[in-house]
Amino acid sequence: MLRTDLLEMIRNGESSGVDFKRDDIDPRMLAKELVAFANASGGTVLLGVEDDGSISGLTRDRLAEWVMQVARDKIRPEIIPYFEVVRDVEPGRDVGVVRLTQGYSVHNLWDGNHRTYLIRVGTTCREASPEELQRLFQQRSGIRGELQPISGTTAQELDLGRLTDYFGRVRGQEVPPTQNEWNTLLTNTEFLVQTETGSAATVAGVLLFGTNPKRWLPQSGVDAVAYPGTEKEYAAEERTLIAGPLVPLCNPAGQVLDNGLPDQALEFVRRHVAIRGTLDDAGRRIEEFAYPMEAVREVVVNALIHRDYLLSGTTIELSIYSDRLEIISPGRLPNGVTPAGMRAGVRAARNPLLKDVMRDYRYLEHMGMGIPRKVVKLMREQNGTDPDLEQSDERFTVRLWKERR
Repeated sequence: MLRTDLLEMIRNGESSGVDFKRDDIDPRMLAKELVAFANASGGTVLLGVEDDGSISGLTRDRLAEWVMQVARDKIRPEIIPYFEVVRDVEPGRDVGVVRLTQGYSVHNLWDGNHRTYLIRVGTTCREASPEELQRLFQQRSGIRGELQPISGTTAQELDLGRLTDYFGRVRGQEVPPTQNEWNTLLTNTEFLVQTETGSAATVAGVLLFGTNPKRWLPQSGVDAVAYPGTEKEYAAEERTLIAGPLVPLCNPAGQVLDNGLPDQALEFVRRHVAIRGTLDDAGRRIEEFAYPMEAVREVVVNALIHRDYLLSGTTIELSIYSDRLEIISPGRLPNGVTPAGMRAGVRAARNPLLKDVMRDYRYLEHMGMGIPRKVVKLMREQNGTDPDLEQSDERFTVRLWKERR
């Protein structure tokens, strides 16, 4: 934010979208304001500004870390606000800017194991009445999390190389020659969205094409672990956090220059489930694996596309044991889908934009039959086992067995 823009905001005073606070306030007070803004249309908290608009400046050390900790520890679901410091708004006095957009869930203050739902009314925040809370939940039920803007992002957070490959090679469209035309295209395809403060990348845009998705969406990525035995233990063969955009970067001929997240995860699996390598008649090495890799690929892609990205506290877990492979996705199955329905080929998507783009890259079955056609069928052909599909609390687990038990 420019110093002139900040001074204008301060001159206009507090409003339904702007609040002034000293930076030595109690964490609970900041959390209350952030919750109220998130449950409204978003807003900005200016730290280091008095109620009357005078600038007292910043005094707290490691202010950015403190703000993010408050948003993580005192708010459910967690919020990741945009934060910056504007220097020398007055000589020697800085101001912290904490900005967030409308939440795609109904947020609450989490304090003392108690939830308090707050809303913004004029220049104050207060606890929502039962009727107001009911309306909030009704409004949020129609909001798709993948289309929500991420505070602080712009079109620059999206990888131009991957976007050019997607629209030019994959979709066969003309690539825009100017940034303005890019912005129009990305807005029309829902990878950008217009907000009160300008264009912001959507959750789907960052997940698919982000230059660094983990920075903006800490819950993205895959925690991958390979254990030597049948139980979790400290002495793992390999632990790694697999991060990056979902789609690959390719050259105009379609050759992969940088793998997307699904293929990075498959590389990890291949390293730990190879049985042996043989040579074919042409002298080429062929590796045999403990699991059909097409089935593993389907499970990995499904987890990345259909997980609940509103649950910000945890990533997808990929665990390889001596007798099985497990993939755990945060959140329940979407739209009333059941494990039995998945086996039968029921089609439902929590994140249809993610699904459509990944289908453009041919990661998905067009008929939505990946579980019965690939996972169930290929596992039975491989070793006569059926995969476990389990829903429990806020997680969904797919378990592939190495051999019959």
